[in-house]
Amino acid sequence: MTVERTAVTTVACLMALAARTAPKAKGVDTILVHVSEGKELARLAKVMTAFGASHKLAFFLRDAKNITASDACVFVGVKGCVAAGVNCGACGFLTCAGLEKATKKQKRRTTPFAGPNCAIRMTDLGIAIGSAVKTAQIHNVDNRVMYTAGTAAIELGLLGDECTVAYGIPLSVTGKSIYFDRQA
Repeated sequence: MTVERTAVTTVACLMALAARTAPKAKGVDTILVHVSEGKELARLAKVMTAFGASHKLAFFLRDAKNITASDACVFVGVKGCVAAGVNCGACGFLTCAGLEKATKKQKRRTTPFAGPNCAIRMTDLGIAIGSAVKTAQIHNVDNRVMYTAGTAAIELGLLGDECTVAYGIPLSVTGKSIYFDRQA
């Protein structure tokens, strides 16, 4: 193992810590975190490639190549169906009880993410992702937030059955970031 690989693993763990300790609405933690390395990255890339091919979405294929070339990937997801209890209406329902009722009726998922989701919980997810990415930046680890990798993590169950939305943050340490100047 190279010193760079060891550093990436350490930073991935610090990113998971940053996501876990990020501020959350009403102090309720609905954030889910997972770190992938090695063979798990190959499984993720395979799922992303299959989804991209079957749905004719070239950016999934491009991102799968990035996952394959990455040293690690931090996943941050959320239990978005857990209502915050503030009746804000941002989810499209008049009350949080309406959101909870709708999520209980939900059958089989046909989209990458499950919904409806509490807007407050989606904000918590964004803050957690921002905290994780900030941690990577502080330690000079190249990264990129990927919707595509999050969908594969959900498909593989890496964040558990309650995860409704997730994003992946692949990490790489090379002389030039592999996440920019990408061809798609």
